[in-house]
Amino acid sequence: MKITVQPLQEQELKPLFQDASQLGFGRIFTDRMFTMRYQDKAWVEPTIEKYRNFSLDPSACVFHYAQEIFEGMKAYASEDGRILLFRPEQNVKRMNRSAERLVMPTIPEQDMLQAIAELVVAEKRWIPRAPGTSLYIRPTMIATEPFLGVHPSAEYLFYIILSPVGAYYKEGFKPVRLYVEDTFVRAAVGGVGDIKTGGNYAASLMAGYLAQQKGFSQVLWLDARERKYVEEVGAMNMFFVFGDKLVTPALTGSILPGITRASVLELAQYLGLATEERPVSIDEVIEGIANGEITEAFGSGTAAVISPVGSLFFKDKEYVINNNQVGPVTQKLYDKLVNIQYGKETDPFGWVKEIGRL
Repeated sequence: MKITVQPLQEQELKPLFQDASQLGFGRIFTDRMFTMRYQDKAWVEPTIEKYRNFSLDPSACVFHYAQEIFEGMKAYASEDGRILLFRPEQNVKRMNRSAERLVMPTIPEQDMLQAIAELVVAEKRWIPRAPGTSLYIRPTMIATEPFLGVHPSAEYLFYIILSPVGAYYKEGFKPVRLYVEDTFVRAAVGGVGDIKTGGNYAASLMAGYLAQQKGFSQVLWLDARERKYVEEVGAMNMFFVFGDKLVTPALTGSILPGITRASVLELAQYLGLATEERPVSIDEVIEGIANGEITEAFGSGTAAVISPVGSLFFKDKEYVINNNQVGPVTQKLYDKLVNIQYGKETDPFGWVKEIGRL
């Protein structure tokens, strides 16, 4: 794919952040973006250009029928100056699966990987170097054809934006409190809960807002049919340590198949820890916390990587896990995974891809 790169003058560049500890998540955006349009059944005009606003018709399909998908991934700066991506081919494959589910055009995998790599390298001055920081990458596709009527769009815009980020949770790598939601539901089997589309997150906002008002970090969702089985947290897949076994809910069609989730399972097995993917009821979890069978819990996702869970609040009672401390399994998996992502340790899986140098 031939990408057109529009030049930026020195005076057009934004000032860099001064204090990496104040980055937060998803509030600062870099100078450039990648765009590509789909029309007449072909992707055209791949361009790296100045970060800008879009002009869309008020009747654009994305506004009325929510044809929209996205991905989330990160670029890391290694200590020796390499620019690293973590399993980017998996994000590309998942984005195309999302596109197929919403009747949107797919993008050749190598073209998407090329666009990501070239944009990140062009914006390498924005990759933060402080511990725990990274450059967040957000590929997105929206339907742009102007019409009113329930059918797929014939025109689309694919774009990639970048944001230097710190920790996803303000707590950092400290145990978070989760509210177990048993009234609202996020997604049902047969729906779109297993793809990354904005509608899933819109459906989660009310429960998330109410939970945060009560002092909780996020919502732990239960299944839509019985309100019985643990599914996922809004931005993370969920894991529990039952004695010497790491257990995560099975992918049933309403849970996002997280790339970090798959990596945690593979890494745990590599480290000699038994793993299991199966239905996990909330009653089993509460009982396991109460009797000490569950010794740790954590979430996994691109944004947070691994986030320890210190307590669950369910039916007006809070259940504290491991005295609200980070457990040894969680710590070990976090340290190992992060060290691989930043190129500090040998990557035995071939997950990390070098795309350039700072």
